Amino acid sequence: MELRERFGTLGVGAERCPEVSEHVVLSTCYRVELYALLADGVVDARGVLISVLADAHGIDSAELVDHLYVHSGDDVARHLSRVAAGLDSLVLGEAEILGQVRDALECAGRAAGPALSLLFRSAVTAGRRARAETAIGTRPGTASSMAISLAEGALGELSDRRALVVGAGRVGRQTLKTFAQRGIEQLAIANRTPERSSDAAAEVGASRYSLDELGAALAWADVVVTATSSETPVVGVELVRDAIAERPERPLVVVDLAVPADVAREAAGLEGVSLFDVDDLRAGLDDALAERLREVPNVENIVEEEVDAFGRRFRELDVEPLVAALRLRAEAIRKQEVERALSRLDEVDPETAEQLDRLSRSLVTKLLHEPTARLRERAGQGDADEVAAAVRELFGLGTPREP
Repeated sequence: MELRERFGTLGVGAERCPEVSEHVVLSTCYRVELYALLADGVVDARGVLISVLADAHGIDSAELVDHLYVHSGDDVARHLSRVAAGLDSLVLGEAEILGQVRDALECAGRAAGPALSLLFRSAVTAGRRARAETAIGTRPGTASSMAISLAEGALGELSDRRALVVGAGRVGRQTLKTFAQRGIEQLAIANRTPERSSDAAAEVGASRYSLDELGAALAWADVVVTATSSETPVVGVELVRDAIAERPERPLVVVDLAVPADVAREAAGLEGVSLFDVDDLRAGLDDALAERLREVPNVENIVEEEVDAFGRRFRELDVEPLVAALRLRAEAIRKQEVERALSRLDEVDPETAEQLDRLSRSLVTKLLHEPTARLRERAGQGDADEVAAAVRELFGLGTPREP
């Protein structure tokens, strides 16, 4: 964890390395990854990137090596596609990673050239397909999402309900964010430390209560999720009874995520109160995980399809400069011939000139469509050098300049 936190700005070193042509950094709570395209002629790619990271952050390379995994070639596309599909997450099938992959590409800006842009777009496609075509993400897979699912089972739609989170630790903050992501606008948090609850509340625009105000908070809420580290219950049965007495017409759902329990077990016997604990949660999570595990082979098939598609499109990139040169040559000839034709005609009105220009553009586009499509197709099959040489000779484009 300590080492990972020091590498939250991986891109700094990569930007200064002449061997790195393109790079993207994917940084989340559980992973820090550097994706790089290296310049031609680099022999020890692994060694170069390790040196980049170590030098940029003042760490000895030997200390870093034991904490790394390295992929190259198609394995890079396969790994990133699995990440985007949720197969490589701490919680199988979690949805947040797909947005983080997309955001990483956006944050990279110009550092991500054609190759890595294609790589990340392919991975995002794999992630989207996994969630659209399989059930890898249909059941709640985290404690916070399962807590909300239990509350929905008891109360129905929660968007118009009031939600309270007791505890501002990692689980409590995640639950508060999950409530907000589900469209629940009336949110509140209660915590022993005002500073921590203030930070958590500010992230989602929630109200704040101290633990001394917990009775009023319970009377206000429809759904309560508790997740503190207290050794003794923070929500006693009398506190719940008094809260219900203030709002007898509204039921109260309490989901206790804490171990030891935050809520006195006797509260479950009160009229109008539905109390769920970690045993209820565990049963739901086990069912959800089993269902997601059944979908893994289907997701793996999608990943392989997208990796194959990426490989074809990546090889097509080799001929894109040639395609651009071919179109530029055709456009230059087209403009020259249109100007020559117009100069030989008597006065031509602007509308007729525009029609001639449009006609010539259409002819060039249609004539080039088949050659360029076949050129990309052959390049995708691995024949880029052979077919590119033939096209350059046929169209008199010469050979590409040496770098």
